[in-house]
Amino acid sequence: MTKRILVIDDDEFVRKSFKLALNNYKYYVDTAESGEAGVKMQKNQGYDLIFLDLNMLGMNGIETLRHLRDIDKENYIYIITAFDNEYLRELKNARFERLEFELFNKPLERKKIIALTDGLFGGPTEYI
Repeated sequence: MTKRILVIDDDEFVRKSFKLALNNYKYYVDTAESGEAGVKMQKNQGYDLIFLDLNMLGMNGIETLRHLRDIDKENYIYIITAFDNEYLRELKNARFERLEFELFNKPLERKKIIALTDGLFGGPTEYI
């Protein structure tokens, strides 16, 4: 069964980077340019893994995380950011609220994106 992945980031370059990194694998990858759009996509389609940026205009990553967890408490969410120090208090509060996520610093290289995804879903995925 093809795993569904959503990348929520307001930076078009980052969205394209993730799509290109996972493009030749048996993953279905969608992207959203805002937290609001990503929440809507999760409601309508559902994803197995979400890569989520913290520092976005409008709904930031922590607010988006809360909405995503209201929809699905079981899917995997990897927060990717270059601004973790600026959001330290909010990240601690999210942990205190028992909002499950993993935190990774940007930039993520192609090999790291693939390794994180393959590791989550049980090893190397075949090329398509």
